[in-house]
Amino acid sequence: MTTFGSIEAGGTKFVCAVGDESLTETDQTVIPTTPPQETLQRCVDYFQAHPVAALGIASFGPLGLDPSAPDYGYITTTPKPGWQNTDFLGFMKRSLAVPIAWTTDVNGSAFGEYVAAKRQGHSVGTLVYYTIGTGVGAGIVDDGKFLGRLGNPEMGHVYVRRHPDDLDFAGICPRHGDCLEGLVSGPTFEARLSRKGETVPLSDPTWDIMAYYVAQAALQTTMTLRPNKIVFGGSVASEGFLEKVRPAFAKLLNGYITVPPLEDYLVTPLVPHNGSATLGDFALGQAALKQAE
Repeated sequence: MTTFGSIEAGGTKFVCAVGDESLTETDQTVIPTTPPQETLQRCVDYFQAHPVAALGIASFGPLGLDPSAPDYGYITTTPKPGWQNTDFLGFMKRSLAVPIAWTTDVNGSAFGEYVAAKRQGHSVGTLVYYTIGTGVGAGIVDDGKFLGRLGNPEMGHVYVRRHPDDLDFAGICPRHGDCLEGLVSGPTFEARLSRKGETVPLSDPTWDIMAYYVAQAALQTTMTLRPNKIVFGGSVASEGFLEKVRPAFAKLLNGYITVPPLEDYLVTPLVPHNGSATLGDFALGQAALKQAE
């Protein structure tokens, strides 16, 4: 039986998993993110104990994604201490000698959602996946391919119009202040309210302010890409939050173009338990194996 591997590499933990030919997970382990040599070796140890025919890696970044560039396969200018300029892909290739697909963490999630939608018989030409958590990132899958060959799209760092009740908040992005990430990522709750977001009820007006910003991001994405679906994952996103985002989006769109029903267009992930990236990695590994044959 052919098996596929997944590494979902995050700043606090690496989730390594194995899936079967149907891309169903059969085993998983969680490895704390410690210094690179130690963390990557533990990943290698796991896959040596659970051999796979191919592997998909979806990693935190920024990443070197251009195969013609000298930093291809590297975690490059990350703020994660000790991880700058880490040859992640090269280490795994030298250690495991299997075909490996390499992309960003949010691209992995986007691809998993793309695969899940197609499995349910949905027509998905273009899918955009936003993760809203500690930071804000996005991935774009267009007809089964990623957009952004020279690097990952940084759609969390676009600027949005400020909400009139939020003009005194400077934003928390260390580079841009009040970009989208600086206004809607999870830590903004503590910056605004001195409490964690999970303790803030959806009735709090802060959620309406954030919905206004996320609706603008959805509008920009809609006007630029005209996707079939925009998926919102991460700790900040929930169905309750999207119930605030959808009417804000409709007001901003003002009927200018036709989009699918908003309950089908601005959605939470199909794959449960934050499993989108793992499914995406399995599928990307499967594609890498086919390409190598």
